[in-house]
Amino acid sequence: MRFEINKDKLIHNLLAAQKALSTKTPNPALQGIKLDVLKEKIVMTTSNSDISIKIDIDDPSLSVEEPGAALIPGKYFIEIIRKLDGQTVAFSLAEENMLQIEADRSNITLNVLEIDDYPNLVFKEKEDFIKMNVRTLKTLIRQTAFATSTIENRPILTGVHLQIEGDEMTAVATDSYRLSKKTLKLEGSYDKMSVIIPGKSLEELMKILENNAADIEIHFDQSRVLFKYENTLFLSRLLEGNYPETSKLIPQEFPVRIKFNKEALSVAIERASLLSIRDGHNAIVKLALKSDDSVEISSNAPEIGRVREELYPVDEVTGSPINIAFSSRYLLDALKAFASSEITINFTGEIRPFVMTGEYDENMLQLILPVKTD
Repeated sequence: MRFEINKDKLIHNLLAAQKALSTKTPNPALQGIKLDVLKEKIVMTTSNSDISIKIDIDDPSLSVEEPGAALIPGKYFIEIIRKLDGQTVAFSLAEENMLQIEADRSNITLNVLEIDDYPNLVFKEKEDFIKMNVRTLKTLIRQTAFATSTIENRPILTGVHLQIEGDEMTAVATDSYRLSKKTLKLEGSYDKMSVIIPGKSLEELMKILENNAADIEIHFDQSRVLFKYENTLFLSRLLEGNYPETSKLIPQEFPVRIKFNKEALSVAIERASLLSIRDGHNAIVKLALKSDDSVEISSNAPEIGRVREELYPVDEVTGSPINIAFSSRYLLDALKAFASSEITINFTGEIRPFVMTGEYDENMLQLILPVKTD
């Protein structure tokens, strides 16, 4: 194996492949980046069992003198390439277990891993797939994945539930204390389908989707989903099991509706949360709608002090006075999901879930469960 390539082109693709590089695994081979050097391109593969990435590098700067394959320790390989001087890097497999790296005045040798230990990964594309704009998919992930659970005792809740029927795709995520739901229109019409994609997989996918003008293909299998984007294939496992029925959790009638300026509400919540800490990190904040339609945001920590913020809704308030307490982090996370500058909070009662919507965030809602206080 002997080839050379532009350093910047190589490191750009290495950083994308790194998203699936395993750091803690019983299989040392998964700590490696598999390079298959062909006559006209390099195929780079990484996997951590949950996700796998395959990247084709076909660049004018690539010159292959001798095809071959090697499994290279990923962590060290990436750090070495990052710190090299010069525009071009040359590689050769000097011995069966030694990779030689040359650039400018540097000459480095790196022990390679046993390539036969690397799993046989299948990136199978389907004839029927969903095609959508990258920006649309990124928005869907940004507005839902943050609400997945980070606790493994209910693994099913660590995923985003995708339901596809006809020309609609609905994504739902919940950790049982909050819920995010987004529905979007697809370009074509598809058979009914229900899958659960790990939230962490979608967040890693987000990091490599740079070209918002590009399209992405989504290929579903029984236990896996494959995303095809430019020169990259991104493979993720699907979660097994039945996702809880969430539609019944979303209230349909709202006696109290208050419209806020999103930025003003966010700043008030952040200030109020400074003095109220529960469970080490989760600040509990209270919202009170007064009889004069003003809103008080407050928090109280007897050993520290008290915060009161006064807000005025941007539109006429519907409903009577209400007092409700909630996690400031959950509300701030939900606010970040909105593109709208004004959001409406729809209340059903002081101990019942409330729903947030935005005028320019069509078919998207955020639901938060209140917190009982003494």
